[in-house]
Amino acid sequence: MLTRLKVDGFKNLDGVDVRFGPFTCVAGPNGVGKSNLFDAIAFLATLADKPLMEAALVVRGGDARRGDVRSLFRKLGPMASDRMRFLVEMIIPKRGQDELGQTADASMTFLQYELELRYRPDPTIKSAGTLMIAHERMVHVNRGDAKAHLGFHHKKAWRDSVVQGRRTSPYISTEEDNGVAIVALHADSEGGKTGGRPRRVPASSLPRTMLSSVNNAAEHRTLVLARQEMMSWTQLQLEPSALRAPDSFTAPRSIGANGAHLPATLYELAQQAEQGEAGGGENVYADVANRLSQLVENVRNLSVEVDEKRQLLNIVMTDRHDTEHVASALSDGTLRFLALTVMEADPKSRSLLCLEEPENGMHPLRIPAVIELLSDLAVDVNEPVDDDNPLRQVVINTHSPSVVACVHDDALLVGQAVQVVQGGSEEARLTLRHLPETWRCNIEPKVSAVTRGDLLAYLNPLLAIEEATRTRNQKPGGTSRVMERKDLQLSLFDKSSEVL
Repeated sequence: MLTRLKVDGFKNLDGVDVRFGPFTCVAGPNGVGKSNLFDAIAFLATLADKPLMEAALVVRGGDARRGDVRSLFRKLGPMASDRMRFLVEMIIPKRGQDELGQTADASMTFLQYELELRYRPDPTIKSAGTLMIAHERMVHVNRGDAKAHLGFHHKKAWRDSVVQGRRTSPYISTEEDNGVAIVALHADSEGGKTGGRPRRVPASSLPRTMLSSVNNAAEHRTLVLARQEMMSWTQLQLEPSALRAPDSFTAPRSIGANGAHLPATLYELAQQAEQGEAGGGENVYADVANRLSQLVENVRNLSVEVDEKRQLLNIVMTDRHDTEHVASALSDGTLRFLALTVMEADPKSRSLLCLEEPENGMHPLRIPAVIELLSDLAVDVNEPVDDDNPLRQVVINTHSPSVVACVHDDALLVGQAVQVVQGGSEEARLTLRHLPETWRCNIEPKVSAVTRGDLLAYLNPLLAIEEATRTRNQKPGGTSRVMERKDLQLSLFDKSSEVL
């Protein structure tokens, strides 16, 4: 669970310090940097798995064809910064396994990770610069400080179930030795059975982060789990073609970031439930169908068709007229909603889900059901974490007034592009603001809260549209826009009403 992210020098993110709750909605107009925030999360997730350059070139904005990573650094007029810094606070699972199947029990589950990357130019080819590590650090957050660091409202029983362990020394540290930055990896074995001196490597010679090099739970149990946590941070891009595709019998039993393997995942959940109790599989299908009926009213039941001859699994929805509809015949919005519903039913689904514009493909009257589902996907911080309440988190971004109106007030962040002049150059930086009298006011007292004017386009969009287009000439012919028709005025927002 990602509870805090500070970013400096990445794209147009500079001085950005975001506190996340279980469910967070970032609203803002096009081009302010909402997607860059998701890109920063995706970049950190990839850095936990791949070498520096490979991670940089797969992030949106990195030019893999030319091998150019300069575009990922903050621009200052014609110049670009040569450093980017990240600070992450996160909660990791108490127990897991490494790649060899060895059990890993974290010595501490609330961690803080710092990473600074520097651009290293190639002296021979201007566009062929690389990345190098300037600083890397992983430490724990004391249990006594956890409540203040989290900020969002939660029950003590929940906090006690996720913030556990004890640690007195860092997991990763960086120190100076004769002007050279040295990254040290400290042992963290069960009961101190293995140890010895830290492994020390010059930062500039590391081809990847020290965290991404850890894969042995016997020596670095907590870092193994921290790495797995960061690697699981996923930007969902649910593609209709992937959602509609049937699965082979040997397909993975978890939904991919693009929505692939939806039939196999649902079938696996049903089979596991059936093994637990007779009729458990039908209960899984019924629960998913009931949730789907909040979006599509004529759903009677849902199942996974097993084609033994072709060895394929396919989702079939039956409506109230007993007509069967295979997945390939369902609408894009229905399939996206179904994928999220299956993720909700799967306790092993990814720990952090980032989703852009969840309103796409949804009728405006169905937006409340979508937001309710996304909120329910996230962990309930009023109850301890267990198999029925997995440590899962959801972050979305949106332009939609309907989405903003439906989210809880303490979940909303409003993104704005603020013009800043530095060194004679002007740049647009992303600023995120919260609503007054919400939990972020206490933990971020220096950040200005959202004003009424900031929310005009969301709370009274017709008034905002009227003001934005007041000076434009109407098209010839005397036709009126829908919002100007007198026979519809009673159905539209009162344009004279206050915003708040």
